[in-house]
Amino acid sequence: MVPPDSQHDLLACLRRHAGRAPEAVAIEGSAESLGYATLIAEIDALAARLGAQGPRVVGLLAENGPDWALADLACLAAGLPLVPLPTFFSREQLAHVVAQAGIDCLLTDRPGALAGIATVTDSGPFRGALHLLHLRSAPVALPRGTAKVTFTSGTTGAPKGVCLSREAMTTVASSLASASGAHSGDRHLAVLPLSTLLENIGGLYVPLMAGARTRLLPGEAVGLLGSSSVDPVRMLSALAEAQSSSAILVPQLLQALVAALSGGCERPAGLRFVAVGGAPVPARVIDRAHALGLPVFEGYGLSECGSVVTLNRPGDAQSGTAGRPLDHVQLRIDGDGAVQVRGAGFLGYLGEPGEHATWLDTGDLGQLDANGRLCLLGRRKHLFITAFGRNVSPEWIEGELLTQPAIAQAAVFGEGRPWNVAVIVPCGNADDQAIDAAIRATNEALPDYARIGRWLRADAPFSPANDQLTGNGRPRRGVIAAAHARAIEDIYCHDERTHHGLLRRA
Repeated sequence: MVPPDSQHDLLACLRRHAGRAPEAVAIEGSAESLGYATLIAEIDALAARLGAQGPRVVGLLAENGPDWALADLACLAAGLPLVPLPTFFSREQLAHVVAQAGIDCLLTDRPGALAGIATVTDSGPFRGALHLLHLRSAPVALPRGTAKVTFTSGTTGAPKGVCLSREAMTTVASSLASASGAHSGDRHLAVLPLSTLLENIGGLYVPLMAGARTRLLPGEAVGLLGSSSVDPVRMLSALAEAQSSSAILVPQLLQALVAALSGGCERPAGLRFVAVGGAPVPARVIDRAHALGLPVFEGYGLSECGSVVTLNRPGDAQSGTAGRPLDHVQLRIDGDGAVQVRGAGFLGYLGEPGEHATWLDTGDLGQLDANGRLCLLGRRKHLFITAFGRNVSPEWIEGELLTQPAIAQAAVFGEGRPWNVAVIVPCGNADDQAIDAAIRATNEALPDYARIGRWLRADAPFSPANDQLTGNGRPRRGVIAAAHARAIEDIYCHDERTHHGLLRRA
């Protein structure tokens, strides 16, 4: 555990803020506000109550709000491992996580959520809307020093947990506060669920370390409709009402806000730093956001590194890149083009004990530009090999396609084939001729083995609702391929000589 008087430790920062500005608002919800002195007093009291219960591992299943934040911080203060549970997890996923993590204490605003999937031995009120449930669960060995086990929001099936230390999380938060220019006058609105590590670190820990305030509201109040839909007008309104200076978005949310602003919605006046991450963002979307006055900064990270690794920042940003490494991060590209990272690494995967290498192989492909900014080229596991033996990263080609105004979404396939095919979601009312022209323009900038030979219209836009997009905005390639398998196969069964001539929609 980090010593409580550590200069950059979150709880030590809270105590300093409580001493210097006890009445300054730290956390506000829809019905309450907590100053820094009240906040630290509640954290200490709740930590003592939790510790007296003697839990091994605490789960947290609740909507965004002050209750969520206090439960998280109380576990941190009590030295209890916490497992945030996304509210959109299926019953099967919840059952898997409870068993895999050995959760024997659950803090939740929905006490019936585990009915039939876990044995509740006792329950009672905890704080606000939160109930404390004792669960019958077998002990599980966690890596020593585990403060949090986080599950990637886009995971399906049996989720995999990443074990993080308090030191790693507060190191990332401190570097992120510095990179984003966080200060005590900031007002952050948490748009993403706090069970998402990026919002947990960037939207709760960073403002609190800076002595700022963070506004925590249920998803519907900020325009999130379930886990895969958004009301951009409500989101813009929530940002304006909160007088928000900062927010964190995933690409789909950014695109929705850009569309709403382009349609005449008013831009929130106080925003100074809007981070976007979770998946690559087309450079044209970043550029359009800037043109509309949104101060958007793309970054890159992964749970194994405590969320953020690189970030564009005010006065040092370049669209099409994920920015420079944070202060605590070392980053290199190996001989195969893989991105490797060192600094604030994770302790291990849940259920997979063992030492990890000092340098983490992220599984992402990338390169550094002349100014040291990271340019991502795709996932190594998504590489396919053409019939001519060429290695192709589909994300690279898709990124080029998405620079074209006629193309909204794209997924590229070509494993074992002589040429590549693209599944295209057009922008607006773009017709076949416009898409043909867009693909020709893209092909001109690509080597021959990476060019698109044929394309077809997607049956529907890729979205979390049809399982073709993760919650972070990454395409689910297997699902997209399966949905269009017959059409793709028909393309290749057709006279393959057509790829030498004019591109046509299938």
